[in-house]
Order: sequence, then C-alpha cells, then structure tokens
Amino acid sequence: MYFAFPKNPTVVNDFHRTADPRVFGSLLALVLFSYESPQIAFQEKEGIYKHMWRKGVLSLVTIAILTAAAVAQESRSEVSVQGTGFYTKDSNGQGIRQHGTDTGGFLVGYRYNLNRWFAAEANYGFVRNTQQYSVPLGFAGIQTNVNQYTGGIVFKVPSPVRFKVNPYLLAGGGALVFSPTDNNQITGADTQAKGAFVYGGGADFPLSRHFSLRGEYRGLVYKSPDFGLTALNTDAVTHTAQPSAGIVFRF
Repeated sequence: MYFAFPKNPTVVNDFHRTADPRVFGSLLALVLFSYESPQIAFQEKEGIYKHMWRKGVLSLVTIAILTAAAVAQESRSEVSVQGTGFYTKDSNGQGIRQHGTDTGGFLVGYRYNLNRWFAAEANYGFVRNTQQYSVPLGFAGIQTNVNQYTGGIVFKVPSPVRFKVNPYLLAGGGALVFSPTDNNQITGADTQAKGAFVYGGGADFPLSRHFSLRGEYRGLVYKSPDFGLTALNTDAVTHTAQPSAGIVFRF
C-alpha cells in the first residue's frame, strides 16, 4: 500500500503544513492490523485445535485405564470341585430289563462368565457302577467306569443382593463313556460312548470374594449302553439324576 502525493510544489507544501502526524499513525496502525489479523486468527484457531486434541487423547487414555482396571477387578473364571450322586432310571426294551446301581463320584468344572447373565462351562465327571441286565436266559452284570464329558451354557437368574445366593439354570450336551472293568461277568464287552443331553440348575452361596459353596442338580438323558453286545441292547432311552455339592474358586 502506498500514498501518491501531488507533484505541484505548492500543493505539496500545503499538504505538509496541514497534515496531522496522528492521521499517519492511525493509517499505519490500520495497515499493520489488516496484515496481521489473518495470522493472529489462524494462530488462535490452531491453538484451540491443539488444546481439543490433547483433551481428547487424555480422555481416551483415562477411559482405557478405567476399563482395564474394572476388567481386572472382575472375576470371570471359576473352577469347581463337587461330590456327586448318580441315580439311573431302569430301562426296558426288547425283552431286556436294565438297571444301573446307584453310586457316587465327583465332578470338576470350569466356567467362564461372559456377562452378568450368561456363562459357558465345561465339566468332567467320574463314577463307577454296575450295569445289571435281566434277560430271558438269566442275569448278567458289567462293572463299569463312567466318564462324563459335558459342556453347556449357564443362565444366571437375577436375585436380590440381600439373599446372598446366586441361582442359575444350565443346558448343554456331551458324552458318557462306559468302560468295563476287569471285574465283570460278561466277556466281549467293549468301551462305549453315548451322547447325552444335560439340563439342570443350582445356586452359589458366596463365602468371600473368591470362594463360594455350590449346590447343583444335573439331569442326563441318553441311550442305555449295551457295550456292543446285541444280546444286551434294550434300544431304550434312560435318565440319570446327578445331585452334587462342592466348592467354587473364582479368579
């Protein structure tokens, strides 16, 4: 920006005499302000953006730390050990009556809590009983180790905190593996696996943050074993009731 002064000396002299220095100062300030204003505005906006960026990053870091701390404090995994009963309903079919002797055993399990409502679990159980068969030509019995492999989903039933009990329902599936021992009356009996549907429910009674007592009932529905022997095949479905009680460790 520049100023054009008249070429006439008289006019120039009159201009110098009448010009006020304050006017030049004001014009100069206006020019400088007009030049610097865009830079100042840009710097102010840049400062605001940097402040917002830092604040956003700090907020995200804080949320991540709090979330990690909450997950660390929440016990999602459980290991349980329980003593069980094993009571099997008699089955009849094709002229054969089958009876499994009542017995007891143990059940160990792992449960992972997916959220406040659901959990997934896997269990292994063991009992030993005798499968007794009444056939037209007589009576026979096979002493058997029964290995139980099951898994399923657990639904945690809401309960008031003041009751200090955590009930649940469960459903799943797996297999029962019947393995004859050396102490049986029939030769030729082979190990046999039977698919099983599992249902039931129970409740945990907290003792501390990490330990609880557990009472549970599991029902097993499966086809009666015949150990690969046609003469012992009832072709019937049976049911085993498996009540249990034990302790749970959460971590």
